Amino acid sequence: MLRTKHLLAIALSTIAFISWAQKKTLDHSTYDAWQSITNPGISNGGSYIYYTISPQEGDATTEFKTKKNQLITRIPRGYHVTLTNDEKFLISLIKPPFHETRTAKIKKKKPDEMPKDSLAVFDITTKNTLKFSNIKSYKVARESRNNLAFIQEIEMSPAKDTLSATDKKNKKNEKESRLVLCNLPTGDTIQFRNAENYLVSDDEKYLVFNKKTEEKDSSGADGLYFYDIAAKQLKKISTGRGAYKNFTFDDASRQLIFLADKTPAKSLLKDFNLYYYTHNLDTAVVIASKTSPLIPKNWYVSGDAGLSFSKNGEKCYFGLAPIPQVKDTTLIEFEHAKVDIWHWQDDYLMPQQLSNLKRDQSASYPAVFHIAQQRIVPLLDDTFNRISFTDSGNEEWGLATTDLGSRIASQWQGYTLNDIFAVSTQTGSNRSVKTKWNGSSFLAPSGQHIILFNREEGNWSSYNIATEQTIPLTQDLAISFTDEQNDVPARPGAYGIAAWSADMQGVYIYDRYDIWYFSFDGKQRQLITKGFGRNNKITLRLTVFKNDDPRAKTVSIDPQTKLFLSSYNERNKQNGIFQLDLKKGDLKEITQSPFTFRQFAANTKKDQIIYTKENYNLSPDLYLSKDFNNETKLSAINPQQEQYNWGTAELVKWETPTGKAAEGILYKPEDFDPTKKYPVIAYFYETLTEGLYTYQAPAPTPSRLNISFFVSNGYLVFAPDIRYDNGHPGRSAEEYVNSGMQFLAQEFPWVDASKMGIQGQSWGGYQVAHLITRTNAYAAAWAGAPVVNMTSAYGGIRWQSGMSRQFQYENTQSRIGQTLWDSTDLYIENSPLFFLDNVTTPVAIMHNDQDGAVPWYQGIEMFTALRRLGKPAWLLNYNGDGHNLMERQNRKDIQIRQLQFFDHFLKGKPAASWISNGVPATKKGIDWGLAIEND
Repeated sequence: MLRTKHLLAIALSTIAFISWAQKKTLDHSTYDAWQSITNPGISNGGSYIYYTISPQEGDATTEFKTKKNQLITRIPRGYHVTLTNDEKFLISLIKPPFHETRTAKIKKKKPDEMPKDSLAVFDITTKNTLKFSNIKSYKVARESRNNLAFIQEIEMSPAKDTLSATDKKNKKNEKESRLVLCNLPTGDTIQFRNAENYLVSDDEKYLVFNKKTEEKDSSGADGLYFYDIAAKQLKKISTGRGAYKNFTFDDASRQLIFLADKTPAKSLLKDFNLYYYTHNLDTAVVIASKTSPLIPKNWYVSGDAGLSFSKNGEKCYFGLAPIPQVKDTTLIEFEHAKVDIWHWQDDYLMPQQLSNLKRDQSASYPAVFHIAQQRIVPLLDDTFNRISFTDSGNEEWGLATTDLGSRIASQWQGYTLNDIFAVSTQTGSNRSVKTKWNGSSFLAPSGQHIILFNREEGNWSSYNIATEQTIPLTQDLAISFTDEQNDVPARPGAYGIAAWSADMQGVYIYDRYDIWYFSFDGKQRQLITKGFGRNNKITLRLTVFKNDDPRAKTVSIDPQTKLFLSSYNERNKQNGIFQLDLKKGDLKEITQSPFTFRQFAANTKKDQIIYTKENYNLSPDLYLSKDFNNETKLSAINPQQEQYNWGTAELVKWETPTGKAAEGILYKPEDFDPTKKYPVIAYFYETLTEGLYTYQAPAPTPSRLNISFFVSNGYLVFAPDIRYDNGHPGRSAEEYVNSGMQFLAQEFPWVDASKMGIQGQSWGGYQVAHLITRTNAYAAAWAGAPVVNMTSAYGGIRWQSGMSRQFQYENTQSRIGQTLWDSTDLYIENSPLFFLDNVTTPVAIMHNDQDGAVPWYQGIEMFTALRRLGKPAWLLNYNGDGHNLMERQNRKDIQIRQLQFFDHFLKGKPAASWISNGVPATKKGIDWGLAIEND
């Protein structure tokens, strides 16, 4: 019997080996077809689920199913899906076929000549589909049942009898935008010519739109129109050419506001007015303009601000802005200098000003119009940088902050100190709450309290606006409410607010593991998760479901309801779901498992929940469950994975040379054979083990290591966590990465210690550059966008934001903790440039000329130094691309080169031409150097 079992085991292992051997390795042609779930949704009643399956490149598909996983319809190339409120119609835009769009791009078609979207309306009862072509956009009411509005582009053929034969041949058909209102149950439509912007009221009773005709059109049709859908009555409520925008109804759909600028089209200064309309008016009236009482001198109504009503419809919010100077167009441009003046007392560096130019030019400052009193109240001037209101907008107080006076210091601090004010929407007056505040502030939904986090002290407090009293909430608790794992020189931040209480009397706040309740008056506090999280090293967080209510910007908790909490176990990296019954005080574990859960959505009752579930082996498919216990799998997006040699992910633990506990993820091929020797590549950034149960799709990445791809191709990949000591980030990387790789080599005979490589991007790229100056243990290295000279990078610019880089060395990721002048030795110690003469490892550098985070001259400094020292080095500059590669063709290219590079140095394969000979400028765009010498 034992012999039979032994033979059976041998037979089974042989079958398994043959199965592995027959599986393909991932290659560069596999990327495009790999799919993901996007925009999953569930109906309010819970009967229907819809989601889009999107390939990395190609045509997506939207699927519509019952909660029993029965396919109702499939919409090829469908996206931007809406299910009507009565759950009778499914509406979807349909993209043109990918190949058509690609062909049009190849032919360099103009934007208006590119293939257009179409629109599908699926009747769930009859299973019939109504389609419309050449669609620009569509809209439905939030309470949609019967009506759909969309803009359709119509080609207008000129009358045949008005053109000569030659004209007919050369004349291009003109295009006209038409607004179509479709009755969904009947399919009947009504069209409005020359429509531009439009909106359907939430109760779908009214349609508002503006018409915009050509300058030569003298019909007088331009203006804003109001259409009563049930009565089929059209009314023009504003007349004149111009720009009409931001149509906004109140919650009851009884009032309408909008912006309109009726100055000549070529006017350099757009002069918007705020208009108001309600049913008892013949036409819309101006309620705010630059000449209105109480509008500051030389200010006007901003055309860039959003509009909104308070929930009760008594107030409408709009924006004001200083009237800008306009450019003198009579000046001859080439006769005048183009110069930037950097001033040492400017609030922001000139590059930051230029980066924020469009934002600053469109900046606006809130004002409120009180409808009953016909009164404007400006709320802020241009010294303030933000304001927030309650979700309803009914309450008197808003929360405003200004960082004026501390902006220059943000260059090296990385943050600003704020003066905090409560601003009255009734009078426009403000009350000082805090000055020079280092921390955060949040307006409670009641509008009566402000919740404050003090970063200097690490405590939360409540501020009562009426009494102007600050009430401590957490300062006498032994538990920390700030990041306990903070390893940068700056003071740690808070874990944050979980939610507000539905009775508007308190707030729920996170610590590292648990959730607390604090009443605003400080008299009640409760550890609602009973310390379970901290006792078990499990982080518990509120699961927030997708909500389409535009007013629900904040999350509130009703103590009478049951809550779902997501969990993360620090010890084994598993994730899960708990249920918390606040009324009973019970916390129940539903699942703790080796998976990651994402994309939560639920029906109104929250008794039908959809989510994606994944781990390294399981593609993130969509699931349906009532309570996360019994689940139904709704999708199977990547069945082709079974054809490929995939892999496994496991947690590895070791001790560093200084006695610190260390962790990392080790990825091994599915056909792993412990009798063989494997090359290993370490990929690192800061901490990565929280992603132990995360799917790694084979995709051309922005320049990080394509883990699943390399594993499939016979590599071990090791992802160690790195914990940092301030002032010594390089040395910290040495301690964790080097000791981790040494542990693997010593502990496991199947690790080839002579074929170890390292790869990192950005901060990881810096660490790669540092490591190869301190050890010759690595046979190959790849550094993406590395900083190699902290002394020059310290004064550099992050070109995307325009900010100085000083803050990140003194206070954040680079972790030096002091200025260049106070600790020059630390800047040199952590600058690989000064030690590149020690390098023996062949290294490829990727650094692009439009890098907005790390100045690309850092990569140049590294390459030119290694070149001068006679060290083998390559520099890849993807022209016009950024810090992380954005262009897909570049991402595909770098994946090919990374595999060729590591295959050559870690597997001994022949070198590609770009490695052996480079690619001279004379062959750029002709020969990419990808050919293998022995091909």
